Amino acid sequence: MKKMTAFLAVLCAMALSSAAAQSQPVTAELSFSYTRQNGSGSNQFAVWIEDAKGNCVKTLYATRFTATGGWERRPLSILQWVKQSGLANLDKSQIDAFTGPTPQPGKLTYGWDGTNQSGRAVPAGEYRLFLEATLRNENRVVYSAVVPLSGGAIGRRRNAEITTEYFGNDTADRGMIDGVRVLVR
Repeated sequence: MKKMTAFLAVLCAMALSSAAAQSQPVTAELSFSYTRQNGSGSNQFAVWIEDAKGNCVKTLYATRFTATGGWERRPLSILQWVKQSGLANLDKSQIDAFTGPTPQPGKLTYGWDGTNQSGRAVPAGEYRLFLEATLRNENRVVYSAVVPLSGGAIGRRRNAEITTEYFGNDTADRGMIDGVRVLVR
């Protein structure tokens, strides 16, 4: 009977631990509207977190084409993320953890739970969330927002100030990403 009780206690503890890990509060949430563009050299984007020193802490999402070798064939494809993420030094399992096919058009949301790529909690501090999109060939946009991480109690959700920087000279391609919003706690 004692063995059965101990076994059940261990199972309960594992279940509670698993539930707590799955309910890790979202520290930052990025949402935007994505409209698929026609033609080649477009529809690539990545979402990632950097620390205050500019080190990539975690990639939340990157389009599969670029992450799995497309960056070598199209060096202009989400080039800031390619450099910051250290993509050239990652193995297939690391890349598979954050890549996916280019999504269907519509509203997209990506959340960060205050952990690094290994799933470990990062220390309190100031982080920056990035969204980089290759609009077409050399035309791209980078959105960023500061994400303060206090390490203490979670505060109320509020909109973060977003900085937007366009690269290239064709303003006609700017319809791919719209309505960017970052909520932080």
